[in-house]
Amino acid sequence: MDGTTSATPDPDAPLLMGISAFARRVGLAPSALRFYDDCRVLAPAHVDPATGYRSYAPAQEARARLLRGLREAGLALPDVVTVLDGPPERAREVLERHRGALRESGRASDAAIRAVLNSLPGGPDRTLIVLGGAELAGAVRQVAPAAGRDPAHPVLGRVLLEFDEDEVRLVATDRYRLALRTLRPASVTGPPGQVLVEAPELLELGPWAARSAEVTLTAGPAGTPLLVRGSGGAREVAPAEGPYPAYRDMLAAMAALPAPVHRVVVDRAALLAALGACGEAAAVALELGPDRLRVADTELAALCAEPAPVRIGFDPAVLAAALEAGVGPDILLEIPAAPRPALVRSADQGSFTTLVMPVAPPPPGRGTSWNPERTGA
Repeated sequence: MDGTTSATPDPDAPLLMGISAFARRVGLAPSALRFYDDCRVLAPAHVDPATGYRSYAPAQEARARLLRGLREAGLALPDVVTVLDGPPERAREVLERHRGALRESGRASDAAIRAVLNSLPGGPDRTLIVLGGAELAGAVRQVAPAAGRDPAHPVLGRVLLEFDEDEVRLVATDRYRLALRTLRPASVTGPPGQVLVEAPELLELGPWAARSAEVTLTAGPAGTPLLVRGSGGAREVAPAEGPYPAYRDMLAAMAALPAPVHRVVVDRAALLAALGACGEAAAVALELGPDRLRVADTELAALCAEPAPVRIGFDPAVLAAALEAGVGPDILLEIPAAPRPALVRSADQGSFTTLVMPVAPPPPGRGTSWNPERTGA
């Protein structure tokens, strides 16, 4: 919803802004405002019960701008909430600690180097892509483990690397999980394209790339190796063949679905520990309730608005792998109506998306040791 609207016909009522208008005023994307609403950090002043459109009041601008500034400064969402809603002495403690961490891990400016790299020539039949070495390594660590290992579907054992003038995307799926990481390159010179790479070979490249402040990827015509240059020299990555699944169609279909039926925000490490306690179980039930999440016999504190308990089944190994690839202390699980995949979102890294297929949950009272049929892929 855009523009300015009134929540009621009362002429004395304050004028409310639609989400797009409010987003422009405070410098937050509409998707970020929806996320912070889902996490109950910045709720709209009014939600239309018929359309679900969110509206915001002018009095909320100060909080939204402070929220944006704290997130731009790199604060984790729990620390942001402490600063916004906690006592001043606790807010001061959080901010001082974060400022000290930033000083210790200070980043050198790369503006001058980026300008030089952008001016390097590139032939019309090849594309030069400049990325942060650690950033590429992190993306490989997040995405490549989602590749399949079934010999009957060899193309799923590969990672798709797509690039254009604005971004680089790494995609992997095993039919039960899909991981997508988007990177913003320092520069791209040349035409858009894509390369398929075997997941094990890409995983070997990751630690090597991490040792360079920046790496340059050179992608040539179809069938030619991907050349990766860093401070430690150069490496060639052999391209793989085969048509890759149309992951964009899946994402488009997800975007066209109604809003998720269930949402829960939970501490990522705590959920990982609870899943680890399930051992070799093939399925585990996540039970959502008012501000809690139960995993088998472990109850976790969570942000959840479910008025009554809801049970959803997952393969604990698949869900844990998705959580391990995430970044930040907390995650948001968005679970649509079955048999659609659940979306695992990170509050600290919107450029990384993971889809995880649910499975049939264990029957109540049967524990977690249960061999369900997967609900689809």
